[in-house]
Amino acid sequence: MERQDLMSLLLLAALWGASFLFMRVAAPLFGPPALIALRVGLAGLVLLPLLLWSGEWRYFRSHAGPLALMGVLNLALPFLLIAWALLSLPAGVGSVLNATTPLMTALLAWPMAREPLTRRRLVGLLLGLSGVVVLVVGKGGFIGDHNAGPLPVLAMLGATASYGVAAHLARRLLVGVPPRVSTCGSLMVASLLLLPLAASHWPVAVIPREGWMAVAGLALGSTAFAYLLYYRLLARLGATRAVTVTYLVPLFGVLWGVLLLGETLRPAMLVGALLILAGVAWTQGAVSFGRLAKNPR
Repeated sequence: MERQDLMSLLLLAALWGASFLFMRVAAPLFGPPALIALRVGLAGLVLLPLLLWSGEWRYFRSHAGPLALMGVLNLALPFLLIAWALLSLPAGVGSVLNATTPLMTALLAWPMAREPLTRRRLVGLLLGLSGVVVLVVGKGGFIGDHNAGPLPVLAMLGATASYGVAAHLARRLLVGVPPRVSTCGSLMVASLLLLPLAASHWPVAVIPREGWMAVAGLALGSTAFAYLLYYRLLARLGATRAVTVTYLVPLFGVLWGVLLLGETLRPAMLVGALLILAGVAWTQGAVSFGRLAKNPR
């Protein structure tokens, strides 16, 4: 991997990790519906001119139905669940729980894609689940510390399950559709669907400047620019290497939470994060104990 690509990968992980910081700040001020409507709406408006300029808009009309479904399952629903969960969970914990997305995708592979639940996948799922349990009920865990109860964690897992469903449906319904079309189209659909909900739940109080700055960072940095950066990495590195960003996002999510929000880094969080990431790595075949035994470096 060239140095330029490595820096782009780190920047992408930093931007996606910062999304949990931005939502942790802005969700209590705007409320989840208004915040997520602003996120997807502003990001869609930024990407729309690029889509029109590229001439790829023609794909939208022929795939309007699947794009609408992606707008719900891959954007509106999981974003709302995450924003609601971050009303009470620390940003770092949210970013770690979000890393269960590949595990949910693997779990749904049998019912949705008829892919067998292999021993490797089962071990990875059990590792990831044990990490979630450590976060929730382990000594020094976060549920008791923040009086959040189990519902925010279940909301985070519901969001990652929605991502998993969307991933499997996209493989069938969006074959041959350019990534910019699927992303921009689903962003615009999600913003239209969320508009009535956001209007009925628009905050009454005056939003301070830091709230609007968090929205700008979330929509423009962690969504619009981050997706463009991800497309570039996909083109240069391929999907297998670009997906390694999965392992870096929780690290930055935790880092931003500690440095900028004063969140406490507890042993339960470190252990839970390591177990979840180990489960993701094992499920994706990125780690093999046999290879590690032969080459301990």
